[in-house]
Amino acid sequence: MASRSITQDHAGLAPKQKELVEEGFRSGIIKIIACTPTLAAGLDLPAFRAIIRDVKRYGNYGMVHILVLEFLQMAGRAGRPRYDTYGEAIVIVSTNGDKEYVIEHYLNGEPEEIYSKLAVEPVLRMYLLSLIASRIIHSPESISEFFAQTFWAHQYKDVSRMEKQITRMLDLLIEWEFLQQLNDTYRATALGKRVAELYIDPLTAHQFLDALKRAESIKLKSISFLQLASNTLEMRPLLRVKQKEFEEIQEKYALIEANLMQHEPSMFEPEYDDWLNSIKTALMLEEWIEEKDEEWMLEHYDSRPGEVRAKIENADWLLYAVHELARLMNYLPLLKEIMKVRLRLRYGVKEELLPLIKLEGIGRVRARKMHKAGIKDLGDIRKTPIETLKLILGDAVAVSVKRQVGSNELS
Repeated sequence: MASRSITQDHAGLAPKQKELVEEGFRSGIIKIIACTPTLAAGLDLPAFRAIIRDVKRYGNYGMVHILVLEFLQMAGRAGRPRYDTYGEAIVIVSTNGDKEYVIEHYLNGEPEEIYSKLAVEPVLRMYLLSLIASRIIHSPESISEFFAQTFWAHQYKDVSRMEKQITRMLDLLIEWEFLQQLNDTYRATALGKRVAELYIDPLTAHQFLDALKRAESIKLKSISFLQLASNTLEMRPLLRVKQKEFEEIQEKYALIEANLMQHEPSMFEPEYDDWLNSIKTALMLEEWIEEKDEEWMLEHYDSRPGEVRAKIENADWLLYAVHELARLMNYLPLLKEIMKVRLRLRYGVKEELLPLIKLEGIGRVRARKMHKAGIKDLGDIRKTPIETLKLILGDAVAVSVKRQVGSNELS
C-alpha cells in the first residue's frame, strides 16, 4: 500500500480524527505522521524513526532554541520498547555550526531542572483548599508538616518564606469564604467543599460568585455566560486578538457590554489583553451555538476542529461549575438559563432546536432539517406521518424517532 502522510497539527484534530490517525499508524496504513511537538508529549506509537526538522521555535523574543527536555521527548518517540529493540532520531541542520551545537547542547548536554508546580499560585490555592476540605491537613502545624515533605520544599529550601506564601493563600481562601478558622483549625465551608470537588481554581470560583451577584441587574444572554467562562485561567490559551482585529473586536464588545456580568478592566491594566481575548473566545463560542460549522471557525477564527472542540468542552465544564455555585447560593432563576447554554454548546444549536436534539440520533443537521419542515417539537413529530419523516431523516432514524416519542403509528 502506498505511503500516506498526515500533515495536520495533532492538537488541532478532533478526538475521533486523532484516534483514526493513531489506529492507521499502528496498523501500518499510515506510514508517516508530520506533526508539531504536541505529539511528542508522551503518545506511545510504533515509530522506528523520528525526524526533527529543526530545534528552534518562535517565542516571545523571536526564534529561540527548544529545551533539551523537549528535544529528548521528540527523539524519544523513536524505537518504543514494545515495538522495536532500538530507534533512530534524525535532526536536520543547515550548517556545520548547527550540527556541532546539536551534538554539544542536545546529545551531550544535560536536561533542564524540573521545578515544582506547587509554587504557582493557582495550583497552591487549589491543593490547599482540596487538602483541607478532605481533612488531610487542618492545623497550621499539619499544614507546615505536609508541605515540608513536598518536592517544592526540597527545591525551595527557604521554609520561612514558603510558609508566608501558604499563609497568604489561606487568608485569601478565608476572605473568599471557602475556609473558616476556628480555634487554630482550618475547615472548609460548604461552599469551599463544593469548589474543591469542582476542581477549579478558587480564584475562578470567586470570580463566578461575584458575577452571579450582579446577574440580577443585567439582561442576560448566552454571551453573558460564554464570556464568564472564557475569562478564566482554565480556558487558556484564549484566542488572541490580532492587531488588525482590535477595532472589530472593540466594536463587537460595545454591542454586548451591557450583557456581561464582569467589569471591563482599564485599558492600561495588564489584565486588559486577556479580557479582550476572552471576548473574542466567547464570540467564537457564540458562533458555534448559532450553528456555524467547523469551516467557518477555521476561516474566521483560525481555529481548527480539535481546538474548537477543546474550547467547547472546557466551557461546558466551567458552566457546570457556574451552575453548581448558583444552585448552592440559591440563584435559582439562573439555573435554567445556564442549562440552556450548556445544551446549546454541546450540540452547537440555536435555542429553537433544543426540543429536538434531546432525541437519540438527532444532531444539529437533522434537527435543522426537521425545523425547516415545520417539525419543531415532540408533538409535531407525533403528528407528522412516518412517510414524511422518512423523507427528511431516512427510514431507520425516522422509525427510531417515532418510537422515542411513543407514536401509535408504529404499533
